[in-house]
Amino acid sequence: MNLSLEEEIQFQGHQNILSLHPKTIEITKDPNLTKKGDCIVGVSANKACDDLDFELKRRLKTRGNVVKMQIIVEPYQFDLVGLGSDSLEITHKHDIVLRKSTYVDSRTLIISCDKSAADIPRDLINALACSEAKGLLRVRVE
Repeated sequence: MNLSLEEEIQFQGHQNILSLHPKTIEITKDPNLTKKGDCIVGVSANKACDDLDFELKRRLKTRGNVVKMQIIVEPYQFDLVGLGSDSLEITHKHDIVLRKSTYVDSRTLIISCDKSAADIPRDLINALACSEAKGLLRVRVE
């Protein structure tokens, strides 16, 4: 029986969150953010790629596995879908990046994501522009 596996990453909002990047979404453990980081939607994350559960990473590294994700900032929820790949490293100690492309580096969690930072609804991004905002990235692999 192939049960799904789920993990949650908590993060904070920041006044400089713009969420304008057309190809990626990033969450970082770093507490600071400049306006050049236009793919970043969360800072001060409690996990980066390297911190994720071993079994989750093993499934993410299976080519073609469908990965369903949600970015949640109450009362908003944004759904995304991407793919796993046997090329994934998932070892970065500070960041998690979701990519529309098939480019892979140590920060890449998924490839072929159906959405980017620019696709996130402005209501959710406006909520994240408050440094007290709390967000959640939920990652689920079948």
